[in-house]
Amino acid sequence: MNQKNLPKTEGVTQYQLDFRSAPAPDWSACEELEAWRTLLFRLRLTGQDHHRYGGLAYGNVSRRISPDRFLISGTQTGGLPRLSAQHYCRVECCDVGRNKIVAEGVTPPSSEALTHGAAYLASSAIQCVVHAHSPELWTHAKALAIPATDPEVTYGTPAMAASVAALLRENPFQVIAMGGHEDGILSCGATPEFAAQNLIHHLAAAIRLDSGQRVGVQKQGGI
Repeated sequence: MNQKNLPKTEGVTQYQLDFRSAPAPDWSACEELEAWRTLLFRLRLTGQDHHRYGGLAYGNVSRRISPDRFLISGTQTGGLPRLSAQHYCRVECCDVGRNKIVAEGVTPPSSEALTHGAAYLASSAIQCVVHAHSPELWTHAKALAIPATDPEVTYGTPAMAASVAALLRENPFQVIAMGGHEDGILSCGATPEFAAQNLIHHLAAAIRLDSGQRVGVQKQGGI
């Protein structure tokens, strides 16, 4: 994908946020999701790197807790090795048309909360959403037959939310490349385990492509 036209405002919340201070969610609702998020952190699918994305933390996870509500990791928590309940908040309402999120907790929601909300609205089968960053997957999306949103559609916007929802209505349990969000990848599933494992499965395929390309270059160079 072409990165030259990507926005310089990565990590900035672009939706209207009505955030209310409230107790952290019960840890039992976060525990399984956090276990898989920790694994994704160890694989560098979430994290923080001073040489990437202006040094901002990247990656977030969520899970549905009722038909219209979901838990999501808080803004700029992707760089933490482990999260506690206070790093998660409850999204009580997601209004994509009005570009508005209503949430409560200790930490405000991720800047990608609108896209997570759109995913849950797209299919009642979706119970978990993982947003990761993977240069390998993003670069090889076409070769791996991973559907992608329009590169002109930027992250955290109603347009991105609508684009993601349209793809998920076709297949709710697929991996999606976010064309206008550098290295952005979305994976949805009926459980945190499915969403995370599907993402890891595709990453392994992308790494295999990378390895094959390097071997080809070495052979051409006579190594």
